[in-house]
Amino acid sequence: MVRKLYVEVCNAVDLMPKDGQGSCSPYCVLDYDSQRKKTEVKAKELSPVWNTKYDFLISDPSTMECDVLEINVYSEKKVGKRRPGFLGRVRIPGHCFVKQGEETIVYYALQKRNIFSHTKGELGVKVWYNDEPDEPAPPPPEPAPAADATAAPEAAPAPAEEAKPDAPAAVEATPAPADSPAAPPDGAAPPAPPPEEEKPPEKKEEQVQTILHSCRPSIVHPSDYVLKETRPAIPGTVGEKVATYDLVEKMQYLFVRVVKARNLAAKDVDGSSDPYVKITLGIQGAKTYTVAKSLNPEWNQVFAFGNEGIGGHILEITVWDEDTASKDDFLGSVAFDLNEIPTRVPPDSPLAPQWYRLEETQEGRGVKGSIMLAVWMGTQADEAFTEAWQSDSGGYTTTRSKVYLSPKLWYLRVNVIEAQEVQPFDKMRFPDVIVRAQLGYQIHKTRASHIRSMSPFWNEDLLFVAAEPFEDELKLLVEDRVGPDKHELLGYVKIPLSTIDKIPLSTYDCRRVDYSQVRSRWFNLERNSDGKASFHGRLHLRVCFDGGYHVMDESTNHISCMQPTAKQLWRPSIGVLELGIIRGKDLLPMKTKDGRGTTDAYCVAKYGQKWIRTRTIVDSFNPRWNEPYTWEVYDPCTVLTVGVIDNCQMHAMEKNGSEVKDVRIGKVRIRLSTLESGRVYTNRYPLLMLHQSGVKKMGEIELAVRFSVSSTLNVMQLYFRPLLPRMHYLQPLGVTQSEILRIAAMRIVANRLSRTEPPLRQEVVHYMLDSDFNVWSLRRSKANYCRILNVLSSPIAVVKWFDSICKWKNSLTTILVHLLFLILVWYPELILPTLFLYMSLIGAWQYRFRPRSPPSMDAKLSLAENVEADELDEEFDPIPSTKGIDNVRVRYDRLRIVSGRIQAVLGDLATQGERICALFSWRDPRATAIAIAFCLVVAITLYVVPLRLVAVLLGLYLLRHPRFRDPLPAVPLSFFRRLPSLADRIL
Repeated sequence: MVRKLYVEVCNAVDLMPKDGQGSCSPYCVLDYDSQRKKTEVKAKELSPVWNTKYDFLISDPSTMECDVLEINVYSEKKVGKRRPGFLGRVRIPGHCFVKQGEETIVYYALQKRNIFSHTKGELGVKVWYNDEPDEPAPPPPEPAPAADATAAPEAAPAPAEEAKPDAPAAVEATPAPADSPAAPPDGAAPPAPPPEEEKPPEKKEEQVQTILHSCRPSIVHPSDYVLKETRPAIPGTVGEKVATYDLVEKMQYLFVRVVKARNLAAKDVDGSSDPYVKITLGIQGAKTYTVAKSLNPEWNQVFAFGNEGIGGHILEITVWDEDTASKDDFLGSVAFDLNEIPTRVPPDSPLAPQWYRLEETQEGRGVKGSIMLAVWMGTQADEAFTEAWQSDSGGYTTTRSKVYLSPKLWYLRVNVIEAQEVQPFDKMRFPDVIVRAQLGYQIHKTRASHIRSMSPFWNEDLLFVAAEPFEDELKLLVEDRVGPDKHELLGYVKIPLSTIDKIPLSTYDCRRVDYSQVRSRWFNLERNSDGKASFHGRLHLRVCFDGGYHVMDESTNHISCMQPTAKQLWRPSIGVLELGIIRGKDLLPMKTKDGRGTTDAYCVAKYGQKWIRTRTIVDSFNPRWNEPYTWEVYDPCTVLTVGVIDNCQMHAMEKNGSEVKDVRIGKVRIRLSTLESGRVYTNRYPLLMLHQSGVKKMGEIELAVRFSVSSTLNVMQLYFRPLLPRMHYLQPLGVTQSEILRIAAMRIVANRLSRTEPPLRQEVVHYMLDSDFNVWSLRRSKANYCRILNVLSSPIAVVKWFDSICKWKNSLTTILVHLLFLILVWYPELILPTLFLYMSLIGAWQYRFRPRSPPSMDAKLSLAENVEADELDEEFDPIPSTKGIDNVRVRYDRLRIVSGRIQAVLGDLATQGERICALFSWRDPRATAIAIAFCLVVAITLYVVPLRLVAVLLGLYLLRHPRFRDPLPAVPLSFFRRLPSLADRIL
């Protein structure tokens, strides 16, 4: 078998002019494994098209992944020039080569050859490889004339020539039949087998299931998982500025406002009519609601028709009388020529409606009256668009765009101090008393009192999550533990949360923003079984709302807000985040309708306390939303989350009567600290979902993102402040306690948002907040393990480099290291400044390799490409498990929970190492700039200040008395915790 590499140079886009006349004459030079090919020259073309295919012989397939294909783009040299003009180059590593049949065109940004090169544009290339059979040896010569003997070698390569994969998918699918022109003649060597045997069709689920399952996504190649930079026609990138709509493309709509009608004809026997208005525009149509028993109806409805679906040039508006018993009666019509309709551009005032006389048609008789209308052309920036009936999203309530706010969350701290004079049922024993506290579905209990008496003592804090407005009540049950699983209720206390705020502040401070002590109160215990008022003891409590914490409802790695609950502790905003949700591309069908696959997609974005939901684009695999949104930013080290969901609520119930849930399509996370200030990022992000059959690409979403800061200095200062509010460090919460509270907060947010109108459904909120992030997954554990190994690869590389120095693999380098070693031995004060100077130079050198676009979900980093089927079955297996007998199930679930904690620890360790690696990688440009400046200042300072003095001062600082220590994290630690990691890219 011979392996060949095929490269198809398709085209180039927007090349750099090189001939001094605003153009160039480009050609490409391809180099691979000491083999060189050259394309033809395209004269005077900045966007040339070649569509030329070349093949290279791969000498050693086992080392293919280590090879590199290099494509240099040149402009034909001008007269008098010795060298051609350099336009850019593309280097494609061997691990990116795909197998024949999986190739697709990929546009690579042209890279510089050195820092003095000037390049721009992209090169479209297809690269794939194929294993081909060795050419068969020619048959042994037979006694024949010389002419015949010489003709055989020339004819022998013919089958091999025809077997070249000009159409790779077709050639691999079926081998040539025996009677095809490629078949060898009789007596020749038998035909070589095809490169790959034809695989039998797999027995997939679509053979026994509905059309819906036949539309399920299939696993695509990792090359489709990459982020793609786009150039949409948005004003933010072409120099225009239109209010807040400069990050989305303009969409033209025809607006029709139907206000009212007067003096209509009576068509019913009682002298009235039930009028409604029908609007027809080409193949599009809409109608108002029906006004019963009125000749002067009022509708006041607005309709917006997309410009893409307009099929004619006449807008027809007709008025009808609804008749349930027979055909509707015609009441009149008005027609407009689309070429005569005016255009309204905000901030112009709304167009005033006018009265139009109703006209007759051939089917109408006895028409009279007039109708008040306003018709104009506009865009989605029109203020009437939000509440209008929209042709691309329909008139459903659940399809319109909305903005939601998360409820204000508080930590409710209940300090159970003691109880007095409790009345046990068994008077012959001292009770073993515990207190069980319940707030909604949150239940916590104290430990058993170490004092076995009628007045037990605990002094234990119980923490709950409460949301404004306070609707629940806190219930505390005092119980006597009389057996292993048996408790007797000694009394209870009910405290409605709404009444806590009504207690006068002079006697009881119910809300606090710091660690100040609050006053306690005594509450009498009650019993339901008495039937009369009597004393059963009392309970001593401190109850207050802690506003100095940030109530976590998101994962810490993907957090979008770190402000405390109490608004008086908020810092001023440092900038504005703008998001333009432009379009979706190639979404997969998520359900069936009328026997065909369809998708009704909408987007949900979450940042801070603000949630947004775009309108639903009905029945489209390439929806265009073009909706802009803005958020205030208080900290740059936060994450914006955007999800794409399929709306299933237009079909309210399934056939079995159960509630229909919206279906996930995919989501994107963008860390703000990785964005340059003021720059508009326009990219198409892959939407990846992990299913039991593996990772699947569900489509793509195109976004425009801009993060603008008011003061760069203020943003830099935030990197030296603690990440979380002060209370998280003065009175920290445990890891397990934080996770329990986060789950409770997440459930509260999902419950409250599901009660809005229209509701933001619970399954969507849980998906956006990563409700299953800490659930055990062998795949995630392996991914975190690989992240740790990746972090350790740098120290390992240093050790290997030092080993190569010791072995004199490069004599010149070894001699230079010896000289540097001798200098540092004789002048030890140069060690630290040289180290910091070297680190600052490394950071400056890495600037040229900085990321150009925000990161997207990484299937390779998540180990989702080659995951085993049994691992996926375990990951999607719910808790409690459905596998095995009960005893095995309990042990299995316990193991998964413990493993989930280990997984989180591994992830945290990997995060710390990745933050060190991100220090000089320009993932966070502001943090890297700070680090480089710090290293440079330290280097200069250490060159001037004696090393012994620095060592003494540093030692004294590290050994300083606790009185001189701040309980808050140190400045370097706060800076380190703000550095980005790869945690927000894990699926």
